[in-house]
Amino acid sequence: MAEDSELMTEEGFELGAPALVCRWRLAGGALPLANRHLRALAQRTVTGKLVSPELVAWAKQHIEQTLWRGSLEHPEGVLMLIIDREGRAAMTVGPYEPLKRRSLGGLLHRVESSHREAEFTGVAPETLWVVDGDSLIWGNDRDFDSSGSSSLIEDLAHTMGIRVERRELLHEDVKRGILPFDEAFLVSDEHGVVPASDRGGDRGRRFAQSYESLLAKVRDGKR
Repeated sequence: MAEDSELMTEEGFELGAPALVCRWRLAGGALPLANRHLRALAQRTVTGKLVSPELVAWAKQHIEQTLWRGSLEHPEGVLMLIIDREGRAAMTVGPYEPLKRRSLGGLLHRVESSHREAEFTGVAPETLWVVDGDSLIWGNDRDFDSSGSSSLIEDLAHTMGIRVERRELLHEDVKRGILPFDEAFLVSDEHGVVPASDRGGDRGRRFAQSYESLLAKVRDGKR
């Protein structure tokens, strides 16, 4: 990962057309949730094959050894891991751009795109969560594995004593208006926890604050 954010390739090859792009938020030039992201990477498939252990090890090595240098230009940016159809990989760092559309409709649009990705890769990088009384409903098909950020929110919910229920095609039920709920938020590997601007609430804000606190701790640890 070069200082000017050029691609760092797995073996110095010319990368082919991307088959998968993972976008992971940085904080202070470090990668929060690195182990969770790498576990989720190992569960992804590209053209029907699991991402190889060798590629996961390559990504881990560069995150640990060269990310500090590659993120100098964008320490609060986004680490992008790009895998082509041959299973070859490259990494680069770019600037972070906050979400502009934070309405429920805007979040649903992103979740629909993420769900289509998961149908091919097995992991949705962005999922919808809704609050129903004292419970959380997580929009993640049972055949999909958890993304790094979603696994964090699920674990946080359990430590708070909050029941989490998976529901397939939750975004479609919400869009059709057939599921009553109190509030909704997006959980994203790139954007963290994003409460819907028109359907937010205390629960989503609490998770968003927990995520931001994690980023702050990572930044403090790099100072």
